[in-house]
Amino acid sequence: QLQLVESGGGSAQPGGSLRLSCVASGFSLNDSAIGWFRQAPGKEREVVSCIPTGNRRTYYLDSVKGRFTISKDNAQNTAYLDMNSLKPEDTGVYYCGTPCLSYFSDFPDYWGQGTQVTVSS
Repeated sequence: QLQLVESGGGSAQPGGSLRLSCVASGFSLNDSAIGWFRQAPGKEREVVSCIPTGNRRTYYLDSVKGRFTISKDNAQNTAYLDMNSLKPEDTGVYYCGTPCLSYFSDFPDYWGQGTQVTVSS
C-alpha cells in the first residue's frame, strides 16, 4: 500500500528555517516524481516544488526560489523540503504528493496527511 507521511512542521519566526520530511512506503522514490504542496487558509492549494523524473527540471514556485530546496534520499525513501528565510506568507498546511508535474496542483494521485507550518513573530 502506497503511503506518504510528512513531519517537521511547526512554528518559526520570520527569517527562520524549518525542514519538512516525507517518508514514502509502498513504492520507490528512485522511480517517482514527488513534490511539496501547500494550502493557506482561504486559498487554493499550490505547488511549492516538484522533483520530476527523467531530465525534466525541478520546479519551484516563484515566491520560494532561492529560499526553499527540495531533495530526496532514495536510500531512505524520503523527500525533504528545506525552508529558509521564512516569511509569514509561507504559512499553511504542507503536503507531499506523488506523482507531480511542474505547477499542476491536482496532479498527484497520492497525498500525505499534511503538516502545519506557521510563520509569525
